[in-house]
Amino acid sequence: MTAYTQDFSAFESKQFIHRGDTLPYRILYPENYDSQGNYPVLFFLHGAGERGNDNAKQLTHGAKLFLTDSIRHSFPAIVIFPQCPVDSYWSNVDIQSQVEGKREFYFRTSGRPSTGMALFLRLMKHILKNEAVDENRIYIGGLSMGAMGTYEALRRKPKVFAAAFAICGGDHTSNVRKYAHVPLWIFHGEQDDVVPPTHSHAIVAELKRLGASPKYTFYPTANHNSWDAAFAEPELLPWLFSHIKQ
Repeated sequence: MTAYTQDFSAFESKQFIHRGDTLPYRILYPENYDSQGNYPVLFFLHGAGERGNDNAKQLTHGAKLFLTDSIRHSFPAIVIFPQCPVDSYWSNVDIQSQVEGKREFYFRTSGRPSTGMALFLRLMKHILKNEAVDENRIYIGGLSMGAMGTYEALRRKPKVFAAAFAICGGDHTSNVRKYAHVPLWIFHGEQDDVVPPTHSHAIVAELKRLGASPKYTFYPTANHNSWDAAFAEPELLPWLFSHIKQ
C-alpha cells in the first residue's frame, strides 16, 4: 500500500516556512498528548522517490509502523516525517551515473547544507523549541537518501541525538568520527544495486576502528528495499528508545 491508500490522518499535516522556502511535514503526537509533558521525538527522513510537496508521499515507508496500537502504547513519542523538495536532497552527495546504470556516490565532508537539509535543521530547532520534547531523547532515522541525510544530520548536530538508525545509506568515512559517540543501528541489503552495501560496511568498520560498538544488520538476499525487513525487526524501536543522551 502507499501513502494514498492508507489512513494516515493521525499524522497531522503541517508546513514549516523559512524565508519563502517551505518544508511540508507530518507529525504524529502521542495519544492524550500533554503540551506540558516531556516526550521523546523521532525524525524520519524518507528516500529520493518520496520527494515533493504533496505532504503525503513521505509516509509511504515506515509511517504505518508508528500507527499500530502496540507501538503507540509502548512508545509514546512525537514522530515527524518531513518531505524534501523535489529538486533537493537530504545530504550533500555528488551522484554520478556509470555504465550499466550503476551510480557512484561521492559524499562531502564540509560545505553548506542542501536546501532540504537546511530546512530540516531549522524545522528540528522549531520542534524542539515549541513542542513538549525531552531533549535527552531525540532520535533520527532514514532510508536510502534519508539514511544519507541521517548521517549528515548526525555530523552537523553531533550533540543533539540520543540514537539513530540508517537503512541502505552511506557517508564519507572521514565524517564518522563526528558521530561515533552516537548509538547507531545500520541496515543494508547485500544485493543492493542502487546504493552499494560497501558504503554501510565501510561505516561499520570505521566506527569499530574508532572504538564504537554499532549494531548492524546486513540482509544476504535483500536488494535496495531493506527497509521492510528493518521495520519488521522487533527490537528496532525498543533499542532506539532505550537510549538517553548522556
